[in-house]
Amino acid sequence: MACNSCSTGKDGQPKGCKNNGTCGTDSCNKLTVFDWLANMSLPNGQEPFIGVEVRFKNGRKEYYRNTENLTLSIGDIVATQAKSGHDIGMVTLTGELVRVQMKRKKVRLDDAENVLKIYRKASQKDIDIWSEARDKEEPMKVKARQFAIDLNLKMKISDIEFQGDGSKATFYYTAEERVDFRELIKVFAREFRTRIEMKQVGFRQEAARLGGIGSCGRELCCSTWLTDFRSVSTSAARYQQLSLNPLKLAGQCGKLKCCLNYELDAYLDALKAFPKSDIKLYTDKGNAVCQKTDIFKGLMWYAYEGEWMNWHVITTAQANEIIEKNKKKEKVANLEEYAAEHIEDAKNEFENVVGQDSLTRFDSPKPKNKRKNNKNNRNNKNRNNKNKSQNRNSNQKPKPKAKTNANVKKD
Repeated sequence: MACNSCSTGKDGQPKGCKNNGTCGTDSCNKLTVFDWLANMSLPNGQEPFIGVEVRFKNGRKEYYRNTENLTLSIGDIVATQAKSGHDIGMVTLTGELVRVQMKRKKVRLDDAENVLKIYRKASQKDIDIWSEARDKEEPMKVKARQFAIDLNLKMKISDIEFQGDGSKATFYYTAEERVDFRELIKVFAREFRTRIEMKQVGFRQEAARLGGIGSCGRELCCSTWLTDFRSVSTSAARYQQLSLNPLKLAGQCGKLKCCLNYELDAYLDALKAFPKSDIKLYTDKGNAVCQKTDIFKGLMWYAYEGEWMNWHVITTAQANEIIEKNKKKEKVANLEEYAAEHIEDAKNEFENVVGQDSLTRFDSPKPKNKRKNNKNNRNNKNRNNKNKSQNRNSNQKPKPKAKTNANVKKD
């Protein structure tokens, strides 16, 4: 996901911000870090921190020791130590900020098993071997998925990552149950002629690696900026009064959406002023039970037992007031007195802010051609006038005939 200062060149590649990040060489990435301590000089006599942060394919980051005192900067390609052979990665952070990051992630520099060392800056030969291995990953993934289907294994191979020297390939897969892939590894080793390592990842991690577009229309949070996954429960949806529909609450990973936790704290703070929904209100007319709450407006709807169709709306302050009276063994007359003022407000709540136009004005069919309508109207008008004249003539009495000489009698 690009930053606001990114722009596209003539060839379609990002120009880069040329200021803070490494967009021009590495593209915008959620793991790209701006070293805000780079311009600060160290006190006299203090040696630079030897820890270096190196990023590999997708979201994999590791910390290494710069024991050779190499002059490294963000964006350099380096050859790092691996359990067997060497790997190729890109430097994303150096200096004192690495110390802060390692402390935050609880990584110790003296842990020789997890914090390996950097061999050298990558040569052109190292980069060529690394590029050739990266080009093999996509066709290998297609074949690997077909092999898994042929063996009837309930797993999905989501990605493949080659080691920098091309000596090992790591297959990332997801599965709901435990999978016996011993036969699959034999097929992979015989077909691809390299060492195979299978690594299972969660469904959220798979979505972060593959990316996509969410129901909100934006790129997935896990693939753009979210680096840690917190547990999401259905109680987060209940507190926010969302319908427990799995199709709407689940993301592309099949789990509950991470964004359900974003506004949860605000809802929990607002709910502190609300009484519990299972507390009944005791009145002289009867006992009232909570049916609905509106967190934004601070309103609650109650219905008397036996009269479930008639709801009465009151504020949270009024509900707390009635509850306090009930604790003192006092009852109010009824809820209609409290709900009367809200009924008056509800009448004036909805106003036509867009004018007198009807909301269904776009549903009416389009008028026909204006010229045709004018012609038809003119013809109809002439026809009506003609009919009127005919009717007028038919209603008139016939005139008497004049006497002729032939009809006159002779004396």
